[in-house]
Amino acid sequence: MNPRDHQLLQLRPEIPSAKISENMSSDEKFQNGTLRPIVKLQNDLLVEAFRNYITKHKNAFYELGIEKRLVYIENAIQRDIKFRNSLKGMVIGQFTVEEYRTYIENSSALNKRMMNLVKRRLQDNIQLLERDMAY
Repeated sequence: MNPRDHQLLQLRPEIPSAKISENMSSDEKFQNGTLRPIVKLQNDLLVEAFRNYITKHKNAFYELGIEKRLVYIENAIQRDIKFRNSLKGMVIGQFTVEEYRTYIENSSALNKRMMNLVKRRLQDNIQLLERDMAY
C-alpha cells in the first residue's frame, strides 16, 4: 500500500453500524466499507458545498418549509449534473487506488449509492443549512 492510501485510510472515521458480512453484495460491501466512512469524513465540506449552492441559486432554499427543503436537496443532487459531479469528486478524491479500481468496475450503481448517502447526510444535517448557521 502506498503512503497516500495508508494516510487516507487512517483519516476515515469508523462507523460501527456499517457492518460488512459475507452474504452482502460487493456493492453493499463497498458502500459500507468505503462510501459511508468517506461521506462522514467529508461531511463539513459537503455541507459547505451545499451552502454555496444555495447562495448561487439566490437563497430560494431559505424561503421553503422543511418538507420542501428536503425535496430541494434531493432535486439539486439528482438534476443539477454539474453540482452532482462536484459532490462525486469530493468523495472519489478520497478513494485509495484499489478502491478506485473497484469503483470503475461498477461506477453507475456505486454512483447511485454514493449520491443517496450524500443526499441523506445533507438532509440529516438540514439544521446546519439554516441561514443563521451559514457563515
